Amino acid sequence: MRKKSKKLLEALGKVDTEKSYSVVDALKLTKEIAFAKFDETVDLAFNLGVDPRHADQMIRGAIALPAGTGKSVRVCVITSGENIKKAEEAGADFVGGDDIVAKIAGGWLEFDRVIASPDMMGKLGRIGRVLGPRGLMPNPKLGTVTPNVGQAVTEQKAGKVEYRTEKNGVIHVPIGKKSFTEEQLKQNFEAIVTAIVKAKPASAKGTYMKSLTVSTTMGPGIKVDTLEATSLAN
Repeated sequence: MRKKSKKLLEALGKVDTEKSYSVVDALKLTKEIAFAKFDETVDLAFNLGVDPRHADQMIRGAIALPAGTGKSVRVCVITSGENIKKAEEAGADFVGGDDIVAKIAGGWLEFDRVIASPDMMGKLGRIGRVLGPRGLMPNPKLGTVTPNVGQAVTEQKAGKVEYRTEKNGVIHVPIGKKSFTEEQLKQNFEAIVTAIVKAKPASAKGTYMKSLTVSTTMGPGIKVDTLEATSLAN
């Protein structure tokens, strides 16, 4: 077991683990106790009352954060015809068709998102084994398979994040960087929570949002009042 660093112990000492903080106080404390020398990512962790083993309780989606993510996203577009120019004009980092597919099949993975137009879906089968395990396979539900590739590129560049339930009913999703203002983090927090609340499956029983914590890359988790968080979506 690794020994906790002095800075982590100091951060832990400032968090009341028995308390559920208000949204504003949780975000403020998250920024205050962030101790790493780099610009840490601020993450939310939802523990939901769902069983993702059942298809109708699997929550998955994508949302463009109002304040962005603070991260530079490399976008790869697999398309053809006029969409190549549209993707390039929208700021895609890599654009192509069969050539891109061949590069990925050969192990090239220097990108963070993949967008494909519907006409290219038949050619993605050969790279599914490469993209799938890494969560990079284009998906219509996430808006990454679309005829409007230019718009999709713009959204990804502006800060669109994806979320999905893990096998234990937990969802991890970033809401920005520690360098963000509290207001920017709050805007993104509200957008994500609203999306998660509205995605509640009809078949989910009992308490839906069991717990919600916010933390930075290196910092401890801070419990957020789930009742207040849930009310943001109403």
